[in-house]
Amino acid sequence: MVYKPRWFFSNQQLYSVSEVTKQMASVLVGQFHARDAEGRVYPVHEFQESQPDEAQGGQPVITYRLAIGDRVKHLGGDNFELVQSGVQMTRTSS
Repeated sequence: MVYKPRWFFSNQQLYSVSEVTKQMASVLVGQFHARDAEGRVYPVHEFQESQPDEAQGGQPVITYRLAIGDRVKHLGGDNFELVQSGVQMTRTSS
Protein backbone atom coordinates (compact mmCIF):
# COMPACT_ATOMS: atom_id res chain seq x y z
CA MET A 1 0.00 0.00 0.00
CA VAL A 2 1.38 3.41 -0.97
CA TYR A 3 0.90 6.25 1.49
CA LYS A 4 -0.79 9.27 -0.05
CA PRO A 5 -1.08 12.38 2.13
CA ARG A 6 -4.51 13.88 2.40
CA TRP A 7 -4.99 17.59 1.83
CA PHE A 8 -7.80 20.01 2.51
CA PHE A 9 -8.50 23.74 2.39
CA SER A 10 -9.19 25.98 5.37
CA ASN A 11 -9.24 29.78 5.29
CA GLN A 12 -8.22 29.57 1.62
CA GLN A 13 -5.01 27.73 2.56
CA LEU A 14 -4.00 24.17 1.74
CA TYR A 15 -3.13 22.03 4.77
CA SER A 16 -1.88 18.46 5.05
CA VAL A 17 -3.26 16.07 7.64
CA SER A 18 0.06 16.15 9.51
CA GLU A 19 -0.13 19.96 9.81
CA VAL A 20 -3.65 19.77 11.17
CA THR A 21 -2.71 17.02 13.62
CA LYS A 22 0.16 19.17 14.86
CA GLN A 23 -2.16 22.17 15.27
CA MET A 24 -4.65 20.04 17.19
CA ALA A 25 -1.87 19.10 19.62
CA SER A 26 -1.41 22.79 20.50
CA VAL A 27 -3.11 24.61 23.34
CA LEU A 28 -4.09 28.27 23.18
CA VAL A 29 -2.15 29.97 25.99
CA GLY A 30 -2.45 33.65 25.14
CA GLN A 31 -4.01 36.33 22.97
CA PHE A 32 -2.82 39.85 22.21
CA HIS A 33 -3.00 42.57 19.59
CA ALA A 34 -0.16 43.69 17.34
CA ARG A 35 0.02 46.82 15.19
CA ASP A 36 1.84 47.25 11.87
CA ALA A 37 3.57 50.41 10.57
CA GLU A 38 0.36 51.56 8.84
CA GLY A 39 -1.64 51.35 12.08
CA ARG A 40 -3.60 48.16 11.31
CA VAL A 41 -4.32 46.03 14.37
CA TYR A 42 -4.06 42.23 14.22
CA PRO A 43 -5.43 39.76 16.81
CA VAL A 44 -2.64 37.24 17.51
CA HIS A 45 -3.06 33.87 19.25
CA GLU A 46 -0.17 32.20 21.10
CA PHE A 47 -0.09 28.39 21.14
CA GLN A 48 2.02 25.93 23.11
CA GLU A 49 2.55 22.32 22.03
CA SER A 50 0.66 20.06 24.42
CA GLN A 51 3.38 17.40 24.10
CA PRO A 52 6.83 19.00 23.69
CA ASP A 53 9.06 17.34 21.11
CA GLU A 54 11.96 15.37 22.58
CA ALA A 55 14.20 16.84 19.86
CA GLN A 56 13.67 20.23 21.53
CA GLY A 57 14.94 18.86 24.84
CA GLY A 58 11.43 18.67 26.25
CA GLN A 59 11.09 22.47 26.13
CA PRO A 60 7.65 23.76 25.16
CA VAL A 61 7.34 24.94 21.56
CA ILE A 62 5.51 28.26 21.18
CA THR A 63 3.85 29.20 17.87
CA TYR A 64 1.83 32.25 16.85
CA ARG A 65 -1.08 32.65 14.43
CA LEU A 66 -3.52 35.37 13.55
CA ALA A 67 -7.12 34.71 14.53
CA ILE A 68 -7.84 33.90 10.84
CA GLY A 69 -5.06 31.27 10.81
CA ASP A 70 -2.15 33.07 9.13
CA ARG A 71 1.23 32.08 10.57
CA VAL A 72 3.19 34.66 12.56
CA LYS A 73 6.95 34.56 13.24
CA HIS A 74 8.29 35.89 16.55
CA LEU A 75 11.30 38.11 15.84
CA GLY A 76 12.13 38.68 19.48
CA GLY A 77 10.82 40.97 22.18
CA ASP A 78 7.55 42.56 21.05
CA ASN A 79 8.31 42.23 17.31
CA PHE A 80 6.49 39.82 14.99
CA GLU A 81 6.20 39.20 11.25
CA LEU A 82 3.41 37.75 9.10
CA VAL A 83 5.00 34.78 7.33
CA GLN A 84 3.09 35.08 4.04
CA SER A 85 3.34 38.83 3.46
CA GLY A 86 6.41 39.82 5.49
CA VAL A 87 4.48 42.60 7.26
CA GLN A 88 6.19 43.45 10.55
CA MET A 89 4.12 44.15 13.66
CA THR A 90 4.69 45.20 17.26
CA ARG A 91 2.75 43.85 20.24
CA THR A 92 0.56 46.56 21.77
CA SER A 93 0.14 46.98 25.50
CA SER A 94 -3.32 46.08 26.72
